[in-house]
Amino acid sequence: MAVIDRVRELVAPIVEATGADLYDIEFAGGILRILVDHEDGIGIDDIKRISRSTSHMLDETDPIPGRYTLEVSSPGLERPLRTEDHYLRAVGEKVKIKTFAEIEGARRFEGEVVAADADGVELSTSSGSQRLAYTEISKARTVFEWGPTPKPGGPKKDRPDSKEAMS
Repeated sequence: MAVIDRVRELVAPIVEATGADLYDIEFAGGILRILVDHEDGIGIDDIKRISRSTSHMLDETDPIPGRYTLEVSSPGLERPLRTEDHYLRAVGEKVKIKTFAEIEGARRFEGEVVAADADGVELSTSSGSQRLAYTEISKARTVFEWGPTPKPGGPKKDRPDSKEAMS
């Protein structure tokens, strides 16, 4: 059994016990990264609780040979997309995708996920619709677009120091 599969088997009950979802597990370069989420967002107290329980359980069962660093966190605003479930959760969101090889002259695609199934994902891009098989995708993530923060109370048109009053 692969390290990630063994860790997933051990960690899933811990994460579920807190009411959270196990979003993903990555193991590369000596770092074991466990990404957890919740439909209402995941708080730092939940992440600490999951991290402590996971650390104790991994120390007891020792499923990973050698040294490693454990990281438990939220997938963040710009989430990695690797599984069918990730793409299904991203329907309606903007994403960036990089493919292994060129498809219709491009390796990078940006658009909104309109559908996902067992074989791939359908994007709505500025140039139309694009279907990509999961086997063609080397890297993908959601895109968070920062917007201006509205000023509290809205514009102040009646104030003598406002721009409108000075013109």
